Amino acid sequence: MILIDGKKTADEIKKEIAAEVKLIISSGKRAPHLAAVLVGHDGGSETYVAFKIKDCEEVGFRSTLVRFENDVTEAELLAKVEELNNDKDLDGFIVQLPLPKHISEQKIIEAIDARKDVDGFHPENVGRLVLGMPAFLSATPFGIVELLKRYKIPTSGKNCVIVGRSNIVGRPLSILMSQKSVNATVTVAHSQTKNLDKVCAEADILIAALGSPEFIKANMVKEGAVVIDVGTTRVNAPETKSGFRLKGDVKFDEVAPKCSYITPVPGGVGPMTRVSLLLNTLKAAKKNS
Repeated sequence: MILIDGKKTADEIKKEIAAEVKLIISSGKRAPHLAAVLVGHDGGSETYVAFKIKDCEEVGFRSTLVRFENDVTEAELLAKVEELNNDKDLDGFIVQLPLPKHISEQKIIEAIDARKDVDGFHPENVGRLVLGMPAFLSATPFGIVELLKRYKIPTSGKNCVIVGRSNIVGRPLSILMSQKSVNATVTVAHSQTKNLDKVCAEADILIAALGSPEFIKANMVKEGAVVIDVGTTRVNAPETKSGFRLKGDVKFDEVAPKCSYITPVPGGVGPMTRVSLLLNTLKAAKKNS
């Protein structure tokens, strides 16, 4: 069993990005600029955005954090999105999800200029992905495919089962995995899939992205499978300093001995999601230069 080290891979990619940024700046151009809009004080969102700011510092990007309280109105948030759309010194920005219930996430996503949508959530970018056109790819699917490539894990003709059909991970990932550059045969499984255990157990590559801690057990994984765990659910752990632990969708200790490759949680897919955001921002900056 080989542990797929997302942190180490992300660090290698960050060094590659930093080298490109140095070349950009030495040629007299400005550094790439990424902004994050954070609404409220959700613990997971706070941590994630703090990591993104740190990532920007590491690679030489300029970063901006825009904060709103939970009671911000949808109109106020839309006005800020429009302002960021028109900021010529800004290459890309994200609005951190989830948002308060009184704000339509889809309305906010659609208001973002597709050319600055470095999260890859805008319908235009999703549509371009489906058609195989150049696009900003959703960060988590982008990161997963990059991990598979960098670990030289064979994908062509392999049976790939994705458990979860979210617009952020499952759906876009199914498209990426079936593209000619990857060539996997993809099944998207979900809560209504019959004989889910059997479907999962037939996968050469099993990707768990349903947000249910330790849902994938050993009986759902075939010997020698590649297992990618996208889940990051906070569970109470009073014995820890933070008071919580991150749990993946895979029962790691039980499943790992059966795998050829497996990602841990944390330290697997998460760092790759963040570095994919940097890659998208660098791409946007090159277009703007």
